[in-house]
Amino acid sequence: MTRQGHSIRTDAPRILMVGGGTGGHAYPAIAIADAIRELSPMAVIEFAGSRNGIEWRIVPEAGYPIHPVAVRGLQRRLTWRNVTMPLVVARGLFQAHALIRHFDAHVVVGTGGYVALPLIMAARSLSRPIVLQEQNAFMGLTNRIGLRFADRVHVAFQEAIPAGMGSRCRLTGNPVRASLTVPSREEALAHFNLHQVQQVVLMTGGSLGSQAMNEAMAAAVDTLLARAGTAVIWQTGDRYYDRFEESIPKHENLRLMRYVSRMDMAYNAADLVVCRAGASTCSELMLTGRPSLLVPSPNVAEDHQTSNARSMQTAGAAQLLPETHLAEHFGSTVMGLLADKQRLEDMGREARRLARPDAAADIGRDVLSMIEHHAE
Repeated sequence: MTRQGHSIRTDAPRILMVGGGTGGHAYPAIAIADAIRELSPMAVIEFAGSRNGIEWRIVPEAGYPIHPVAVRGLQRRLTWRNVTMPLVVARGLFQAHALIRHFDAHVVVGTGGYVALPLIMAARSLSRPIVLQEQNAFMGLTNRIGLRFADRVHVAFQEAIPAGMGSRCRLTGNPVRASLTVPSREEALAHFNLHQVQQVVLMTGGSLGSQAMNEAMAAAVDTLLARAGTAVIWQTGDRYYDRFEESIPKHENLRLMRYVSRMDMAYNAADLVVCRAGASTCSELMLTGRPSLLVPSPNVAEDHQTSNARSMQTAGAAQLLPETHLAEHFGSTVMGLLADKQRLEDMGREARRLARPDAAADIGRDVLSMIEHHAE
């Protein structure tokens, strides 16, 4: 029997992945799917997601079929949209039940986001095993609800392990790109055409950019570049590039960029990374062993990034600087870290100690073993 371009064998593991709304949920799901495909080439893997989420674009690009499930996030203010929420939930549950039964999924793997919840609930009602993966130090709402139904929960931070989960919970880390560890520092510096530099600061507020972080760097960049042998790779983000490209003077050791396409090169060139504290970013810092100054975004649900940054800081792998303190303390904090080379080395070592480069494969093996166990 053939579906969606797959040749399905009766003995092939059938895995339904769900996670989305943001790349932070969707990319780990794809990484786990890729690992499962490496471990078990016969495995049939399909996705569920929202037509309005990033998963609807990136999952097909990764080579997997995706099926729509109706979902809507709860509005935290009074609005007519919340009145229709029960209808959306009912429709999503109906679609989830139909999908699991039609695909005959052996296991459902959820990586967070509102779209995962109806699949988790439907899987439990149909007695299908459920595996959850949590990226953040503070567990998201969907996974907190799903805990009661899950057969296994994989977390990336020790702080996220729920009390009383026992053997059902495993600290495995976040799936990230193994290619991040490949380039040498010399190759990375050459990629950015940086020569005879001693220390490099990489700053990024994400692909869209951060106004607060960009303004803080604009106020400090002249001082940083006046320091002998210091270079700055500064990703402004798309919406801010034109403004700062016009206002910031050119300098031989400044690389002002709209977007850094080769983050593997950027990480390996950097002696200090100034960035947000999203789960995937923190895991990339661990994998590459980069010391970091983390500026959590204040605009994410339940302040997940502050929890991630605190975890990294407690481990000695990073320093946390709240966005509200950027204007006053950014320049002095960065200069102080650059001057303390021993601390940078210690932070990098601790970051690498936290790394779990085999996270995707470990989760993939667990998913496959759960299928085998459930079949017994």
